[in-house]
Amino acid sequence: MSDKDAHAANKRAAAIGLRSIINGPVGDVAKAVAATYASDATLRAFHPVNELTGVAAIEAELWRPLREALPDAERRDLIVAGGDYQGADYVCLYSHIQGTFANDWLDIPANDSVVTLRCCEINRMADGLIVESHVLIDVLDLMHQAGCWPISPSLGAEGQWQPPASHDGVQLDTADPENGSASLKIVKAMHAGLGAFDGENFDSMHHAQYWTENFMWYGPSGIGTTRGLAGFEAHHQIPFLRAFPDRRVAVHIANVGDGDYVVTGGWPSVVATHSGPDWLNVGPTGRHIEMRVMDFYRVEDDLLIENWVPIDIADILRQMGVDIFARLRHLNGKPRRTL
Repeated sequence: MSDKDAHAANKRAAAIGLRSIINGPVGDVAKAVAATYASDATLRAFHPVNELTGVAAIEAELWRPLREALPDAERRDLIVAGGDYQGADYVCLYSHIQGTFANDWLDIPANDSVVTLRCCEINRMADGLIVESHVLIDVLDLMHQAGCWPISPSLGAEGQWQPPASHDGVQLDTADPENGSASLKIVKAMHAGLGAFDGENFDSMHHAQYWTENFMWYGPSGIGTTRGLAGFEAHHQIPFLRAFPDRRVAVHIANVGDGDYVVTGGWPSVVATHSGPDWLNVGPTGRHIEMRVMDFYRVEDDLLIENWVPIDIADILRQMGVDIFARLRHLNGKPRRTL
């Protein structure tokens, strides 16, 4: 089997397996998880799920509670990109999980209405199974949809992320590592520009040369979505750089290019000291912060035109001393009553 065929086979295996967990009967979740993950698979998820090992824990701590909360859930994949990173094969997915929020999940109160969860994953594959997975589901966005917002208003726009404007993000039967390599080169050049920031002038990053004029930056709930370089700088980049002036790249878990799509991510991706002005209306705290981040990019005519950016905001706030789940319980009539 060629590398292309192997990449495509793993894309199909991951997508079909993960879809069966969400789209099948709730009673079949354990069977679907066991057919999708290696028995000793590891999974690192958003806070408060965090680290899980083995299919029993993955089923019991993540997918079954989610399915019980949304019993009629349906998964729709919007991007499925596969490729090689450091000698291993990866499948990365940006998906919507939608359904009726019928039962509470993670202390988020059910509203018996249709909700849409944005779910992003980076999965290391072996023999058609997931052996290592990183999963970010935007729990703050679910809180927003459920009408129980526990932090200050976002500077960007809250709302559902859109699929790729090109409508070609899911190509399960093919892989395109050659064009993917060219796309990845553009992303890496942009990342190098970010690292060249002199602390004073945005021009030091030469950032505009990598993006289309009206690119879409789909940020996590708490930050929000922006459009174009001016919107990106005003609503995200300036507040972030002022709050975390010493931010630096930490550990990447994948850098994958597949045609016009690129996926990067780290766990943590960025480390920094929260030493500048407040961020998300918190601080400065002076604390060391580790950030779980993924980036899904689409390239068009050698420029970045769309960027979906899941970030574990709940975990960042936890490190800054803010427990959004305790705040959520308080807002819903369950305040803490002891010191």
